[in-house]
Amino acid sequence: MLDYSQIPSPCYVIDELLFRRNLELIRSVKERSGADIILAFKAFALWRTFNIVREYIPYSTASSLSEACLAYEEMGSKAHTYAPVYKEEEFDTIANYSSHITFNSLSQFERYYQKAKSKGVSCGLRINPEYSDVETLLYNPCEIGSRLGVTSDLLGDSLPEGLDGFHFHTLCESNSYDLEKTLVAVESRFGKYLPSLKWLNMGGGHLMTKDGYDVNHLIELLKQFKNKYPNLRLILEPGSAFAWRTGVLVSTVQDIVENHGIKTAMLDVSFACHMPDCLEMPYKPSIVGATDAVDGKPTYRMGGNSCLSGDYIGDWSFDKELSVGDKIVFEDMIHYTIVKTTMFNGVSHPSIGLFTADNKFVLLKTFCYDDYKNRMS
Repeated sequence: MLDYSQIPSPCYVIDELLFRRNLELIRSVKERSGADIILAFKAFALWRTFNIVREYIPYSTASSLSEACLAYEEMGSKAHTYAPVYKEEEFDTIANYSSHITFNSLSQFERYYQKAKSKGVSCGLRINPEYSDVETLLYNPCEIGSRLGVTSDLLGDSLPEGLDGFHFHTLCESNSYDLEKTLVAVESRFGKYLPSLKWLNMGGGHLMTKDGYDVNHLIELLKQFKNKYPNLRLILEPGSAFAWRTGVLVSTVQDIVENHGIKTAMLDVSFACHMPDCLEMPYKPSIVGATDAVDGKPTYRMGGNSCLSGDYIGDWSFDKELSVGDKIVFEDMIHYTIVKTTMFNGVSHPSIGLFTADNKFVLLKTFCYDDYKNRMS
């Protein structure tokens, strides 16, 4: 059992046993379905844990030059790379570190595919099936006018020479039945091209490690699709599923302020800087030992330590009044949260630690003034 009082504050802490539990399930889906499942760095890029990841999953997906380099250097394998746009001065390096490259548009494909092919890279095209049931528009790539992916009306009767695969990404923390509906849309708009391709990348958003996810349905769905198109290598690249509910963000109450009867616990972390999805999605995270507001119980907003007026979330109730020095532990703060942090205001950035399988806390990374200063000019 993790003793939060012994953890430096603020600090992200990933639990190795919980992490391995997710990895075991993901590997099981891979083996039972025959599909490749690879790690999406945009959701989880804590490379000090890649030695654990490689025991279960050997490949990763990159969305930039830096992520492609990380795949090559720390995962020890070339990346499946997709970026909305590639820059001329970066493309050679990206191609050197990639086994697959997906292009967002026909013009980008035509500009770069010969160079990619000359380096032995398998080239693909992101498609837009014009269907997604993701309700938050910020995360919906299929809205009218989307800049992401090629719609079917832009393709002719045959595909461009040198095109090996399609890539779609329309899900966000979704279930297998959402994928099933998406595949219907993909086949409806792009089905005539599938027999001529080598692979189909179904993107991310497959939250197979969430309680209640129908893993067996996912496996059967993938097997049936593979039977229908035996020429296709199927690829899934979830991010959240790898680190779902594997760790916490430990913070500390620094002050209590009150305004018109509303009490706010002022923390040494920021929602804007350290938990941005809470404001972007938005969603209210869980706190260890707290509940939603209950009449008659001590109730507080949680206030971040940046100067952004909206850097707060609320309300939570506790069994007793909060005091300066109390630990506030936010659950499920490993996927996406760490990779999306900023140093806005120069606020202290949370450390990163690992709670090992043998019940030890290992501090992996601390941040200081130089980290902030060196990002500036």
